[in-house]
Amino acid sequence: MSQRPPGDGERPARPTMRDVAALAGVAIKTVSRVMNGVPTVDAELVGRVRKAADMLGYRPNLTASSLRRGPGRSATIGLLLEDVSNPFSAALLRAVEDHSRARGVQVLIGSLDEDPERERHLARALIDRQVDGLIIAPAGHDQSYLLSESRLGTKIVFLDREPRLFAADAVVSDHRGGAMSAVAHLAEHGHRRIGYLGDSLSIATAAERFAGYERALERRGIVPDASLVVHDLRTVEQAHAAAEAMLSRPAPPTALFSSRNLVTIGAAKALHRLGLARTVALVGFDDFDLADMLDPGITVVAQDTAGLGRLAVELLFGRLAGDESPPSTRVVATTLVARGSGEIRPQPGRGRRRS
Repeated sequence: MSQRPPGDGERPARPTMRDVAALAGVAIKTVSRVMNGVPTVDAELVGRVRKAADMLGYRPNLTASSLRRGPGRSATIGLLLEDVSNPFSAALLRAVEDHSRARGVQVLIGSLDEDPERERHLARALIDRQVDGLIIAPAGHDQSYLLSESRLGTKIVFLDREPRLFAADAVVSDHRGGAMSAVAHLAEHGHRRIGYLGDSLSIATAAERFAGYERALERRGIVPDASLVVHDLRTVEQAHAAAEAMLSRPAPPTALFSSRNLVTIGAAKALHRLGLARTVALVGFDDFDLADMLDPGITVVAQDTAGLGRLAVELLFGRLAGDESPPSTRVVATTLVARGSGEIRPQPGRGRRRS
């Protein structure tokens, strides 16, 4: 077999078609035809080749040899994010790309859309292209599918969320602490009926931010009100509708905490449509373009996207250079940026139950 132990920062050699052919007891040409999906290959041979490939952890090298640089290196890394059209993901992409280009490395990207199966598919597709490493903002709750690739030398760092069932480096924001600071800020300005608008609790970051919201209320002696909590908001339109409904009910909130940038935009639209932009306070998690240009400006808990991207790249390239220290999680602090919407005080009579 062609595998060798890792050393000097180089990944071990991957199994080759020759290795697969030897284990399956077929010719190399047969392996090639199976891997290329030639339909005329006998089904029994296809099964033997696929089984041998799975046992060895073999994956076809889709990267042209002319693009490879140095032994076992392709000068590319993969980056998988939630949705590159989202302002937060786009900022992370730019940070990772800038720090990678400074090292002469190109970035191949993909959007996961909170789909675990898409995560697996794209991660494997990038590995098939022999990227030197991966940076992943995971969508699923099980990253153990990467164990064999890790053993074969693929270096992997997780960004924004920690991995599950897989030990690897991660770089995350202080989601819980940032949410606590947002709610505490509203409470310090006199609010006790603070509505929560957030994403699905199946998403680790959303769960952490909601936990921060609840913890901040508890610390202030504020009894949670289930009628002021809405989850599973994925779009601006959904957030707009949810905020409008919450603000229109009896005993409405005097303030809103929105746990995601798109949700914040929807909440701000609802406040302006109802004429409450200067009456109901709003703090959002994640900054976004033009948040400071609205009237009033939107107070946000800003994540350090440049710092997150830089740390992820540094950890990945450290691993590629041979760092074999135990995996660790780096937590990056958030910053509350006051712009006006979060500093509005409760209006007399608002928040009381209507008879």
